[in-house]
Amino acid sequence: MSEPNPPAGHAGTAPEAEPGTPDPGQSVGATTDVEPDPADLAVSSASEGEAEEADQPADELPGAEDTDLVAVSPAHALPDLSGYEALVSALEALLLVVDSPVNEEALAEALEQPVDRVTETLRSMAEDLTDKASGIDLRRVADGWRLYTRDTYAPFVEKLLLDGQRSKLTRAALETLAVIAYRQPVTRSRVAAVRGVNVDGVIRTLVARGLIEESGADPETGGILYVTTELFLERLGLSSLTELPAIAPLLPEVDSIDDI
Repeated sequence: MSEPNPPAGHAGTAPEAEPGTPDPGQSVGATTDVEPDPADLAVSSASEGEAEEADQPADELPGAEDTDLVAVSPAHALPDLSGYEALVSALEALLLVVDSPVNEEALAEALEQPVDRVTETLRSMAEDLTDKASGIDLRRVADGWRLYTRDTYAPFVEKLLLDGQRSKLTRAALETLAVIAYRQPVTRSRVAAVRGVNVDGVIRTLVARGLIEESGADPETGGILYVTTELFLERLGLSSLTELPAIAPLLPEVDSIDDI
């Protein structure tokens, strides 16, 4: 099965876009009217340990980033994956939370299923999504599988992200930006561990606004590392990160994040 053209977006982070082309998973423009204040970031940092009313706990799944989307069930309550539909559902759940392509062996090990069966099911899933012209596209790239948004619907994804640039940053976005600013380079899963909630959507928003960007991969987990950009410093009126206010002492989790 030949690999399709690079996607415009995906359930996690899309592959690197061509120069000059907006990428819904990446920065779609550096222009933004958001000018966060340095003091606001410090205050936001102090409140990151407070669970917001709509926040949900983050449960981390070994070997995958942003696994705060999944609640791990007790061993005795694991679903029966003997049926095709059950296996498809389980694979969808895993593919939804990875932020880099994952191979058949890793998926089979996580689901305790034969590699051949998982491989065959993945191929069937990809064909089914294509046959029904789904907005979701399952592709095998870089020796692994991952979900993407289909190229056909890229204009709508880009419009959503571009329209979002005209709105102010939410409190959740400011808190996430503060964690990245003070702990960069940092992965999404570690940011989620500090905030205690899913930060996948917030990260995409910050990337789209040009305030943060990808900076390689974590050598231990393989997760994408994020850092702040020159635009971030410009909006804050800073010449370097050393000019950021001293971090508030009310968030010990930030100092112990490397132990997570």
